[in-house]
Amino acid sequence: MDKIQVGEIFTISDETDQEQEVEVLAMLTIEGTDYIAVSFVEDLEEENEDDIDIFFLKLDEDGDFSAIETDEEFEKVSTAFDVVFDEEE
Repeated sequence: MDKIQVGEIFTISDETDQEQEVEVLAMLTIEGTDYIAVSFVEDLEEENEDDIDIFFLKLDEDGDFSAIETDEEFEKVSTAFDVVFDEEE
């Protein structure tokens, strides 16, 4: 997989195999693992910041992005991205 860039749009499938376009909002490397924060393109186009859902994905060993599986890892990643988003404001 090529290096993902902030602003890039790609398609992901949810657990029901429904495809959704997401845009990369930020990237971080935490303890040697790459993570991205994404949001649905449809939500971003509505320009209502209060209703934007942000999701975190991690780069797995195969070079594909996958969901974060534990609450502990989610909290660690969420906290790190909160710092990034606060700096951008």
